[in-house]
Amino acid sequence: MSDTEVSVNRRALKLLQKLMEKPDKFNVTVKQTRKGTTFIDAGIKAEGGFQAGKKIVEICLGGYGKAEVCAACYDDMMLPSVFVYTNRPAVSTLGSQFADWQIKRDDFSAIGSGPARALVRRNRELYEKIDYKDESEDAVLVLETSSEPPEPLIEDIAKECRVLLKRLFLVLVPTSSVAGSTQVSGRIVETGLHKLVKLGFDPKRASHAYGSAPIAPVHPKFVAAMGRTNDAILYGGSAHYDVKGYSDEELEKIVAKAPSSASKSYGRAFKETFRAAGHDFYKIDPNLFAPAVVSVCNLDTGNSFVAGSVNVGVLKDSFGLKVL
Repeated sequence: MSDTEVSVNRRALKLLQKLMEKPDKFNVTVKQTRKGTTFIDAGIKAEGGFQAGKKIVEICLGGYGKAEVCAACYDDMMLPSVFVYTNRPAVSTLGSQFADWQIKRDDFSAIGSGPARALVRRNRELYEKIDYKDESEDAVLVLETSSEPPEPLIEDIAKECRVLLKRLFLVLVPTSSVAGSTQVSGRIVETGLHKLVKLGFDPKRASHAYGSAPIAPVHPKFVAAMGRTNDAILYGGSAHYDVKGYSDEELEKIVAKAPSSASKSYGRAFKETFRAAGHDFYKIDPNLFAPAVVSVCNLDTGNSFVAGSVNVGVLKDSFGLKVL
């Protein structure tokens, strides 16, 4: 199947229907607005949880990636972790999962990610690099938010996606929730591939990818929760890519600059970096946003390259671990 035949929205909707059919199993609630848009609450009023978070990761990947929740040890810490893998890294992560849609209206704000992005294609340059667009009568969008979006904003989203309100599906998941923490850590492969692209890598040359990251303990305050979920990737996450069409020398240079440790801001919990930047993301060194460990296998030569390391010290500080 060529990427032109891939519809991340249609495929993701099939996964979403499993949430909708068995809300009790996933601890979510489902409701429709007055005009027919469907809300799936995975952590605002609903309890949500790891199973909901796992499914949301797969929905964000447009149905072209899988996620598993497991336990992993980080020195003397055992933490729940999410393992993600995909055979279509460019489309599933950059074309669907990437969280770059800033959604605001009045007092409401959210970060949008998932399949509906491929209908809107706001980041035109990125979609040109992966040579992908979706066509679908249904739109599935995941909103990282702690409240329901107002009706005028819902209408704006449907209009941008060019779908009817009754064909718009919004998954609502707060950062300060188990499902929210799980779905952020599930961005480990996407975060690494985006960093590689910034370093000049052609994402279409990645044929397979996988990665894992700890699922950060939930914090009730948004800024602290945001810091922890970022640190899970920056200091605890590992991502791997199988690639073709590059020489070993080219890959060695790219991978050396790929992990978060290549940033001048590396070494302290994200909440501290965020505070030092005046709570302005754009003042943070963009090189920081990367997995702790990045590895690449050159399928043309069989050689692999890895850079970075897990920083347990920062993870413990960020996660508020107190040894008794």
